[in-house]
Amino acid sequence: MSGQTIGVIGAGTMGNGIAQVCAMAGLDVTLVDVSDAAVARGLATLGNSLERLVKKDKLTAAASAAALARVRGTTDYAALAGADLVIEAATENLALKLRILQQLAEVVREDAVIATNTSSISITQLAAAVKAPERFVGMHFFNPVPLMALVEVIGGLQTSDATRERALAFVKSIGKTPIAVKNSPGFAVNRILVPMINEAIFVLQEGLASAEDIDAGMTLGCNQPIGPLALADLIGLDTLLAVMQVFSEGFDDPKYRPAPLLKEMVAAGRLGRKSGRGFYTYA
Repeated sequence: MSGQTIGVIGAGTMGNGIAQVCAMAGLDVTLVDVSDAAVARGLATLGNSLERLVKKDKLTAAASAAALARVRGTTDYAALAGADLVIEAATENLALKLRILQQLAEVVREDAVIATNTSSISITQLAAAVKAPERFVGMHFFNPVPLMALVEVIGGLQTSDATRERALAFVKSIGKTPIAVKNSPGFAVNRILVPMINEAIFVLQEGLASAEDIDAGMTLGCNQPIGPLALADLIGLDTLLAVMQVFSEGFDDPKYRPAPLLKEMVAAGRLGRKSGRGFYTYA
């Protein structure tokens, strides 16, 4: 992928993280969002992330400056016309993603690969919104993108073998490890992880143990690096609820029903770290 241009739509947590790892790998990046303010926030977050790496001696100041210089922020989709690969990284909302992809497909080259960063939405369904859907693929990055090594590469029904191979090569080129997954609600990792977190919320809801003891049980008893409820706060309870709702609808199986406490906390705006309060309180 050396010398190629990458587009990223969405300058939020996932989008600016994807832009960062691409820029650090030597790729030119165009970062697009709906407003100048959103773009500015994304670039500022990216810059702060690079600065932290410099302070930890994991990146030189020169490399940080070079990476930041490779990222261009804009609100204009037309800036993606020359991109070789565009990754949509908007909020986990089907209607929003479909709208973005339809708009994007009118702008990019016909030989450009179009990818979506989604943790649960059907790649086949999203591909249907794109001209030449055989060039569409899922790339599920994990949060925080600069630190997490894994990317799920998901092929929809329409995805060509050539597109899948290009996506796998791209992921390796930015220093990540890809795994190939078939299209299914939640793909592989979240299919296992999110119901486990949801079950931990049921355990808390039923009063079987406190949040602290549930997390201690899973970290000390199952050797997990972080407890499920602390992880829920990190991911965002609204994101978890959205994924569980996709599972519930996609599988039509009551075992995937979201915990009522999860719904209640989202309704209360207690979304975890991003809102300052979830199962724990954050300064």
